[in-house]
Amino acid sequence: MRITCLGGGPAGLYFALLMKKRNPAHEVTLIERNRADDTFGWGVVFSDQTLGALQQADPETAQQILDAFNHWDDIAVHIGGQRIVSGGHGFCGIGRMRLLHILQARCRALGVDLRFGTEAPDDSQIDADLVIACDGLNSRVRQKYAATYQPDIDLRACRFVWLGTHKLFDAFTFDFQHTPHGWFQAHAYRFDDETSTFIVEAPESVWRAAGLEDMSKEDGIAFCEKLFAQVLDGHTLMSNASHLRGSAQWIRFPRVVCKTWVHYGGPHGKTPVVLMGDAAHTAHFSIGSGTKLALEDAIALERDINAHPGDLRAALDEYQATRSIEVLRIQNAARNSTEWFENVARYTALPPQQFAYSLLTRSQRISHENLRLRDKAYVEGFEDWIAERAGLTRQPPQGAIPPMFTPFTLRSVTLKNRIIVSPMAQYSADDGIPGDHHLVHLGARALGGAALVMAEMTCPSADARITPACPGLWNTTQRDAWARIVNFVHNQPGVKIGLQLGHAGAKGSTKAMWDGIDQPLDRGNWPLISASPQQYLDGISQWSRPMTRADMDTVRDEFVAATRRAAEAGFDWLELHCAHGYLLSSFISPLTNQRSDDYGGTLANRLRYPLEVFNAMRAVWPQQLPMSVRISAHDWVEGGITPDDAIEIARAFKTAGADMIDCSSGQVSKAERPTFGRMWQTPFADRVRNEAGIATIAVGGITEADHVNSIIAAGRADLCALARPHLANPAWALNEAARIGYAEMTWPVQYLSGKSQLERNLERERAQAAQAAGLSALEQANRALGV
Repeated sequence: MRITCLGGGPAGLYFALLMKKRNPAHEVTLIERNRADDTFGWGVVFSDQTLGALQQADPETAQQILDAFNHWDDIAVHIGGQRIVSGGHGFCGIGRMRLLHILQARCRALGVDLRFGTEAPDDSQIDADLVIACDGLNSRVRQKYAATYQPDIDLRACRFVWLGTHKLFDAFTFDFQHTPHGWFQAHAYRFDDETSTFIVEAPESVWRAAGLEDMSKEDGIAFCEKLFAQVLDGHTLMSNASHLRGSAQWIRFPRVVCKTWVHYGGPHGKTPVVLMGDAAHTAHFSIGSGTKLALEDAIALERDINAHPGDLRAALDEYQATRSIEVLRIQNAARNSTEWFENVARYTALPPQQFAYSLLTRSQRISHENLRLRDKAYVEGFEDWIAERAGLTRQPPQGAIPPMFTPFTLRSVTLKNRIIVSPMAQYSADDGIPGDHHLVHLGARALGGAALVMAEMTCPSADARITPACPGLWNTTQRDAWARIVNFVHNQPGVKIGLQLGHAGAKGSTKAMWDGIDQPLDRGNWPLISASPQQYLDGISQWSRPMTRADMDTVRDEFVAATRRAAEAGFDWLELHCAHGYLLSSFISPLTNQRSDDYGGTLANRLRYPLEVFNAMRAVWPQQLPMSVRISAHDWVEGGITPDDAIEIARAFKTAGADMIDCSSGQVSKAERPTFGRMWQTPFADRVRNEAGIATIAVGGITEADHVNSIIAAGRADLCALARPHLANPAWALNEAARIGYAEMTWPVQYLSGKSQLERNLERERAQAAQAAGLSALEQANRALGV
């Protein structure tokens, strides 16, 4: 093959040498406009697993890189005068120039035609079988064929500068410094015997307020030296970006995503022009994956070409299909990490110990148990710290107490752990009366280890129901039926039960889920009300009418009467449902509220009626008992509620006396386009908790103990509510405690004989799996990440 690589960075050099190594008959040319010794960075970082991929691809290059590496295991976080260290992470640093020299030398040894200091010709003039566009972040090829590649370039919110120092750090170091203008952070790591990379970053608003926009390059560096003087320990900072002047050295990180990676062009319109490295994608430096992704691109394309001899198109199709998935996974983690650093002020109110843990788990690629595999002593010490703050003290030989099994108190109610059985519609009531099904459903889950069992959305009137089979609390018969269930739950040691009150609004008068979710009844429909006229399913649902002031008074009073009955029934907790497009949600969302009176328009006006209902309920709900509010923190539709709005909604309910916000999202409009995934709604709980300053419940995609422990330990939420996992396994909490080896979990005495057997079986499985794999702790951690 005749191959031309446009760009002399790691991606182009490594692909060139791999192809030449595979077949010396390949004619491989690399063209780079800069000189061979030009570079504009300092050091780059690899993880241990990246080295493994390099060793398989080309052992000779890998050994030279390994010999030049500085290796470390620790991450050190400096915040609030404290230094918190976690080990076992396995990083390697190498100077960017040293890496390029190794790759250049290997290319020359293999016979690659390297042309540095040469402007690349237009790709349409290149006579080759394959053109690799590895011309970097500002790729001219990508810009030229933007209609094919369809790049999405997102300039992120922080400014950063890439500097160096002769201070030799013994750990990957994060240092956070507060100024009158806001927070700055440094990312620092050693990459050779004399030098460390030192990246300084701050949100653009902070950067501008500090005056850095108007400073010379020298003054900007002096500012950073003074700000980070303690961690620099008297050492100076250096810039090697001699081509940049003043504040131009401070840049915003561009996240690059391309829909397509291959364009067919060249002299005959048939030559594939393939993106690679930063030309195809970028990942924020805070997870250190840019060079890793570039080298792995090269490995993957060489492998795919070799796997499809004579069929280059098939090889390129496989390259794009497989690499785009892996890159997206890394970019999702990088996005989480980027957003954490962009909003670092949100977390600085956390105690230093929790702040450091939040940083370590920010990308969601490293979880609680994964962190334990890396540094067991650190995690157990942190677990002891969390337990002590919750009023618990470990008694040897008892193991550390997982965060999910620490208690939590609101008002007079103390929950024995952080697990809630979510309210889940059962559509099994008769005339609003909960019966035997509800007793068994809620009772079984009360036996299953969760601290709080929430009854499904219960309606304050018959016309407030979603379906004819929804439970209610508009009469004493229903109250007494609920009291029977409450009494059963209260007979289980330490278990509390809560009630969620809500009005279906325009989403009412429908069939049970299994008969046609959201479909209107065939007969017996009742009139619907909402903030504005609404048809939830276009052309299908019944139309609702807008509420009058008289309707508002009636519904408010029905909520108040139901609240009184909930207290009489003995519930420990009350939640007001203001989410998912139901009645009160229809006032809050601009998608469903087009009113022109005092209850429409601004967010403050749209909140007026939901707050009126909440205040009336809070006034009659026992003061010693907590009240939470479920909100849709994101409508997932342009023009709808956003996470920024959710902060203001939470603050309004906090001011009104809410104790906690249950952070769900969506289900307001069928036009929604949510992004699903693990713990996908937890960021909403995180923002509300740490910006609005109110306790939160995280929901959505939380399926295992590792998720719950990670969320609670990082301070992203105070409680986790699980729905589907509890449908599949009423004893989910008991099972997860056994699965992670927490033997101190209290079981119902009737089931104790099953506890020891389950624990033995799970312990045997863990031991057999570890023995069969023969993995080190770091290898186990990486395998847990799918590496």
